[in-house]
Amino acid sequence: MGYGNRRPVCTHLLSAVTKVQGLQFAQEHKDWTVEHWKKVMWSNESRFQLHHADGRVRIWRKQYEIMHPTCMSTTLQAGGGNVMVWGMFSWHDLGPLIHVEQRLNSTTYLSIVADQVHPIMLMVYPNGDGFFQQDYAPCHGAPIVQEWFQEHEGDFTLLRWPPQSPDLNPMEHLWDEVKRAIRQLVPQPSNLTELDSAIHQAWCQIPCITFQHLVESMPRRIATVLKAIGGPY
Repeated sequence: MGYGNRRPVCTHLLSAVTKVQGLQFAQEHKDWTVEHWKKVMWSNESRFQLHHADGRVRIWRKQYEIMHPTCMSTTLQAGGGNVMVWGMFSWHDLGPLIHVEQRLNSTTYLSIVADQVHPIMLMVYPNGDGFFQQDYAPCHGAPIVQEWFQEHEGDFTLLRWPPQSPDLNPMEHLWDEVKRAIRQLVPQPSNLTELDSAIHQAWCQIPCITFQHLVESMPRRIATVLKAIGGPY
């Protein structure tokens, strides 16, 4: 009958409100060309598990071999620890990768924005025509962070970003590139220090053509959101 055993596509749960907001964003930027998107500095944070299990492992075994050591997949509590990093990039270049201790709170994020984002935005877009993208993480909307952006609104523009829209953010693909590079390492990182070093090395080795193609994909992403009427795609 044409049916097949498949894994479901994982996507974010979108409410009616978030669908409307995503659609509005796409409508507001449907006429943006690649040249417009070249003016955007993208940012995001991500956690990397030391021992990551993606749930895709399959084995062949007999019914009575369920507890045989060769038929088990071992795990560590909390994945053996993790490393959190924050990064940014534009069509022109990759930005710095910042190691974040524990979690990204408003104070830490403000220091990143003031010490990293601000000078780089001024350097890359000296005419003040650049846009800085950030998502709806709680620390991004903190009063002290919003006040800082208001005080420096003449230096660049904060891009109004729809909530629950990781598919729109090309940074997600760069994180995938880093994770793919780490999975291919032999041997694998055995502690958090080695993992942190591997993350930074993989980030620095992302070729220019990779992140430029991601920026060039933005008009297609916007068109896809419009076609999906703000829903997942």
